[in-house]
Amino acid sequence: MTKIKICGLSRTDDIEFCNRLKPDFIGFVFFKKSIRNISFNQAEKLKSMLDDNIHSVGVFVNEDISFIENLCRRNIIDMIQLHGNENDEYIMNLKQLTDKPVIKAVRVKSADEIYKADELPCDFLLIDTYIENIAGGSGKTFDWSVIPKTEKPFFLAGGLDSLNVSAAIKQCSPYAVDVSSSVEENGIKSELKSAEFIKAVRNADAAI
Repeated sequence: MTKIKICGLSRTDDIEFCNRLKPDFIGFVFFKKSIRNISFNQAEKLKSMLDDNIHSVGVFVNEDISFIENLCRRNIIDMIQLHGNENDEYIMNLKQLTDKPVIKAVRVKSADEIYKADELPCDFLLIDTYIENIAGGSGKTFDWSVIPKTEKPFFLAGGLDSLNVSAAIKQCSPYAVDVSSSVEENGIKSELKSAEFIKAVRNADAAI
């Protein structure tokens, strides 16, 4: 069954409706340039409200490792998602300091980027749309046919919504699908749109 991640949660209302809808993962963004950025204290409060069966993912861009380690030590995040230029050494250092799985995001221009990321010492890939000077969360799709067979399971991101996610699952067979902007209304997470997305994923799985 395809797993579901709803990224960019920032309000108590977001946590409450996710507890009702039960995606597999939710994402907290720790990147000051993002409109979805939240603080350590905000994340700690939101995590305390989150259903224990839903995993929290911290999203970072070239972040100081000590900040990530602290979030992990306090059990505010269950997984680490890296969207910057983090290399082998960075990831290995991180894995030595925490026991949390690491997701490395790849912004795709061709299959080459995916092959290179697949060799990194991470646990999962997140395959996303390439847009210059944007680390992620573009809300734009890309040509899924460029995705090669990977050694690591991957999260598929980039412009997914309730209308196209079925085709994405059928074509790409991702471990998980990742959504953010398409389940928002005027920049705020929508329970209705999130529910529609989750239903579309479940229906796609049932049809395979």
